Amino acid sequence: MDIDALVKRINELARKAKEEGLSQDELLERAQLRETYLQNVRRNFRHQLESIEIVDK
Repeated sequence: MDIDALVKRINELARKAKEEGLSQDELLERAQLRETYLQNVRRNFRHQLESIEIVDK
């Protein structure tokens, strides 16, 4: 699942949670999607930090 589709689904579940609540399956799906999203953010951030090159000390 690409990041755009992931965020779209997370937002859909967030809206539904506010309007009518979520079923147990949807709560589990939301938790899994959020964890996947956070793993992606962490991986990208770590990659950015590792690619930083110090020029002057």
